[in-house]
Amino acid sequence: MSKNREQNKGKDTKQKILKVSTALFCQYGYKGASVRKIAAEVGIRESAIYNHYKNKEEIFLMVAKNIFSSPFTFTKEEIEDLALRGKPFLQKFTSQYKMLTFDKSNENMFRLLMIELMQNQELREQFMREFHDKNIKLLSEGFFIMMQNSLIRSSDPMMISYEFLSTLFYLRLQVTLLRFDAHSTNNLSTQFEKHVDFFWESIKL
Repeated sequence: MSKNREQNKGKDTKQKILKVSTALFCQYGYKGASVRKIAAEVGIRESAIYNHYKNKEEIFLMVAKNIFSSPFTFTKEEIEDLALRGKPFLQKFTSQYKMLTFDKSNENMFRLLMIELMQNQELREQFMREFHDKNIKLLSEGFFIMMQNSLIRSSDPMMISYEFLSTLFYLRLQVTLLRFDAHSTNNLSTQFEKHVDFFWESIKL
């Protein structure tokens, strides 16, 4: 029992480090959020951080991975079920993407990640692997099922996926840039749904 309690305590501390680090990275940037600050906010000694993570970069990459991969959680069965219904597949994907776009903590990390992507090769590779490749693969699977069932025109599923995702990414970038200068994003709130409508009309049979 004692061993289990220690393991659970370790997991809780590890998660708390990630939560605190996310807030501090957003507030101070990568360089400004020191291990000392992270440890102080968590309530542990600075040296204790290294019982859970090798260094600050590993913490940052783990935070980034959570941001990249979090709300896109589709099982293989869900992909097939939604894709067989056609447009609902795109609507579900887009609603999750929109939720991520307008979430304040995700937005702050997204802004930071856009800066750090230019300076960190491992982060770039993680972005391509966790965000780009996985989402293109997910969308491609859905579009392929639609083509097999004569719901949309036959084409290259990967190319269609690029087309669909690129507009969503641009909308997210717009929201981030507008909010950075404290401008309203109200006119963009419906653009996600409009994108789905327009895209579906252009590919359906």
